[in-house]
Amino acid sequence: MNAIVNQEQWLAQRLDLLAREKELMRQQDQLARERRALPWVRVDKQYVFDTPQGKRSLADLFEGRSQLVVQHFMFAPGKERGCSHCSYMADHTDGALPHLAQRDVSFVVVSRAPLASLEKMRKELDWKFKWVSSGDSDFNYDFHVSFTQEDLAQGEVNYNFKEQAFPLEDAPGISVFYKGECGTVYHTYSTFGRGVEMMMHTYRFLDITPMGRNEDELPYTMAWVKHHDRYEQAPGASCCSNS
Repeated sequence: MNAIVNQEQWLAQRLDLLAREKELMRQQDQLARERRALPWVRVDKQYVFDTPQGKRSLADLFEGRSQLVVQHFMFAPGKERGCSHCSYMADHTDGALPHLAQRDVSFVVVSRAPLASLEKMRKELDWKFKWVSSGDSDFNYDFHVSFTQEDLAQGEVNYNFKEQAFPLEDAPGISVFYKGECGTVYHTYSTFGRGVEMMMHTYRFLDITPMGRNEDELPYTMAWVKHHDRYEQAPGASCCSNS
């Protein structure tokens, strides 16, 4: 249990922490500026996606806007459902969509599974975002979020900007693209590993609670996460409740 102090003592320590929080915010602002200043790579390869509206190119996915955020969602062909951790990411998306659109940003989720499987899961979990299949293209492989059996057999794959062992054929990630007035598409940014936590703002809530993420005793990080329609009933009130 934490120390119990009076209001003045608490305020003194809170103000000390506030100073460090503000410094971290300034560092994050600087990182964001440096992120925006990264050079771009022109996407010359033609990728075709299976969408509810038919076959579409990467440029089509911008839907008239100049910026596109892609969530690489782990859902391989033949699987019943996609990754529960990627679902946790996706659960945070729908509310942001109208706000992103106001800032000239489109959002789409991309997986290798067939479109029918994506649509089935999207409806089951009541998601509204656009989810398209890259199963007939090299998109996932070129952006280092899917790996062939030959890649896996070699013991290391290119993930999170380095060669490393990885146990699965798909991995999570976020990629960002820009489309110029002439229609040319550029890759501007990607993040993987813990970088995808930027989409998981439930963690931001947990990080300000007394128990935090409370994952240290779990067999692995995020072991508690399930598809949101498969959680058991939430824990009730504690024994100290006045009820």
